[in-house]
Amino acid sequence: MQDSHRQITNYWGIIIILVLTPVLLWASIPILPTFDDWTSLTSPSFEPLFTKEHFLFFGYHWRPFDAIIGYLLGLHPQLLFPTFNHWLVVLGHLACSIVLFKLLTIIDCKPISKNIATLFFFITPAAMATVLAVDSMNQVYALMWGMVAFLIYVKQNKWKYPVWIILIFIATLCKENGLMWALICPILAFGFRFIDRRILKRDLLLGIGIMTMYALAILLLPKDIEIHPDYIPDELKVVKSIMKFLLTSFITVDYVWLLYQPSRHLLLAALTVLLSLPFMYCIYIRHWQQFKERKMISIIVCLFIAVGPHIITSYSMMHTYAGLPMIALIIAVSIDAYGRHIKTVVISGLLLLVSIICIDIHLWHESLESGLVGKRLAMETVRKTGNPVKSVYLINIGENYSKLSSFCVIPYEAFGWGLGVKHETDYQWPESIKDTLIERTSDSKEKARLLGIDMIENNKYDCVWIVDHQNIDVIKK
Repeated sequence: MQDSHRQITNYWGIIIILVLTPVLLWASIPILPTFDDWTSLTSPSFEPLFTKEHFLFFGYHWRPFDAIIGYLLGLHPQLLFPTFNHWLVVLGHLACSIVLFKLLTIIDCKPISKNIATLFFFITPAAMATVLAVDSMNQVYALMWGMVAFLIYVKQNKWKYPVWIILIFIATLCKENGLMWALICPILAFGFRFIDRRILKRDLLLGIGIMTMYALAILLLPKDIEIHPDYIPDELKVVKSIMKFLLTSFITVDYVWLLYQPSRHLLLAALTVLLSLPFMYCIYIRHWQQFKERKMISIIVCLFIAVGPHIITSYSMMHTYAGLPMIALIIAVSIDAYGRHIKTVVISGLLLLVSIICIDIHLWHESLESGLVGKRLAMETVRKTGNPVKSVYLINIGENYSKLSSFCVIPYEAFGWGLGVKHETDYQWPESIKDTLIERTSDSKEKARLLGIDMIENNKYDCVWIVDHQNIDVIKK
């Protein structure tokens, strides 16, 4: 009986996570593709698997893991997409949580600390942009393999370095930021005194060597890279990315109510922050001296390394996921500092839990609605178009606000720039879609209609679709 009680005491966070996983899966499966979900490698692909464009290099990325997923989805797209994606993401998130719990065990965190930190990782709103998304399994599995690489790295056996290097490359071939664990592992190990300064210097050089090998492989691969403007760094964008990173990493807030213009409600957003402030005070402020310690400094350095590639190029809320284990580590180490005086943390944690539950439900609802908007547009387009067409010219009338991650997507982006129709027609038609975006003005709808008529009359396209908010107009020959 005592052993059973001890097991529950030591693993209550994991038990709660296992109970919540079916709930999270049930909530995720109805969420439909939007925005990049329609164009990434994790959407159904009907190309041969082993092509340079898909298996070796695609756009800016070398992600064979994604290519394999897309190929499998292409075998039965109506059945598998996006249900299979959600299964992979949720189960991957569960795996990350279990590996994180093991990591916290290895660095000798107390049971209550590692349970609270792991549960925070699993349910925090900062993870929801990844967990509720359709195309985010690359982010999830890159993190999972990176953390497994750390578990291997701190083991003392003759095979640890070859296995560690292999795991780093597996993480990297899921998503590029997995490569950062080549630096994170030795820095984190040094912070928690698994290695000394001499080994740290040697293994950092080895990590840089691993990164150089990957860079050389990229240079040698056949590729045709056209850098998107969003990926070109500049000072202002980096500053904005840092602010987004700090907002999504260290503050628990309802992002929709705070940032999304059509749904902005600052009072409710402030309420979610107020509920989480006591916990934030306990973790980040009350024992602020701990941030001078070696282990905390190493965690913070690793946090910035983990999210650094995204901050420099293009940062969105999904990219917070790469740094969440470091946030969990900060939480666990901070709670350990309380010793027996843990009651304050528990009470503040319960207030935080109320905030998290409210935010997660809201983010889930907004994600669900965005997907349904795209589906309704696609179904209405199929109905109004009638008979199948080969070529389509799509005119999107712009909006005066921006999307918010994968939660709140502009209707024509939820529509997938017309690709939602392909999914509704089991990828039978149309064969080609050419899209354009025109600015929203008082006469933009008339301009779109005249442009569409011109495209039809010049026999350039079989059909024109005009997306105006959540309405679709169809012009045919």
